[in-house]
Amino acid sequence: MLDIRASSLLEKNMIHPLGPFLYTISCNHCMTVSLANDGAGLGTMWGEQVASQMLREAGFTLIEVKHVKGDVTNSYYVASRGA
Repeated sequence: MLDIRASSLLEKNMIHPLGPFLYTISCNHCMTVSLANDGAGLGTMWGEQVASQMLREAGFTLIEVKHVKGDVTNSYYVASRGA
């Protein structure tokens, strides 16, 4: 799974090089579209912690979050149901 590289904790995103831009997109588009369609309204910057928790709740037991050097925008999730 691929998602925006962010923390679920606002204070940890203060140094994100695209933080202000991503929060703007989140408030002006992502959250409103989600809420309008009865979604959770998580927005763009819902973060790795919430994403990992939701994957666990969906039954995945092995979850790795990977980052690619030079890519400040994306987190890559490798999730599976462990043995």
